[in-house]
Amino acid sequence: MNIHPTAIVHPAASLGQRVVVGAYSIIGEHVEIGDDTVIGPHVVVNGHTRIGQHNHIFQFCSIGDAPQDKKYAGEPTRLEIGDRNTIREFCTFNCGTAQDIGVTRLGSDNWIMAYVHLAHDCQVGNQTIFANNAQLAGHVHVGDWAILGGFTVVHQFVRIGAHSITAMGTILLQDLPPYVMAAGNPAEPRSINAEGLKRRGFSSTSVAAVKRAYKTLYKSGLKLDEACAGIEAESVAVPELALLLGFLAAPGRGIIR
Repeated sequence: MNIHPTAIVHPAASLGQRVVVGAYSIIGEHVEIGDDTVIGPHVVVNGHTRIGQHNHIFQFCSIGDAPQDKKYAGEPTRLEIGDRNTIREFCTFNCGTAQDIGVTRLGSDNWIMAYVHLAHDCQVGNQTIFANNAQLAGHVHVGDWAILGGFTVVHQFVRIGAHSITAMGTILLQDLPPYVMAAGNPAEPRSINAEGLKRRGFSSTSVAAVKRAYKTLYKSGLKLDEACAGIEAESVAVPELALLLGFLAAPGRGIIR
């Protein structure tokens, strides 16, 4: 390990091999940090926090502290961070609350830019990108490969589907389905994330099917259950549509329309 002499690491904290802790950083009693993770200078890692391997947390971040929830009464809730994440400057990640599952999670291989906030009980998947100042309220769920543009603000309990994308300054007050591009205040659907799907290896047949599903959902004038029935008819031949149908069938705040 490489711990700067000005850093304060609680003797009960668990640090893996080759962990780096920068100048003036503070590592709390109940913190676990995996091998080869770099904690930059002036970082506070607190609470019951587990950080995986090969992460890089840049300076001035607050990781794992108490949630911004008036009902929080000091329960030993948690924050869990996976592997190979990049977390840039001034990010704030809070632990969970007893009113939910008690844990905030960030998966693996995520690219989190500066000033991002993950509130209590958020569940973020893998391979996501959060641009500068993306802000999640409590209980938000984000699917794999989602991209949030700078200054995207997300209402509590909103779900963000896999492979979706938001433009800069988007305000999400309702759920964003998988594959959909959204923009505006409040957010409105604009198209599908076709370029992102191609970069991730989706076939042209699958992308075309997702485009047709988008038109069925947003351009046909059908009610939601009618649109889902139309999409389901095609999902037998296109497995990628099952992800969309599963999202639409799950309870939430209603999708943006």
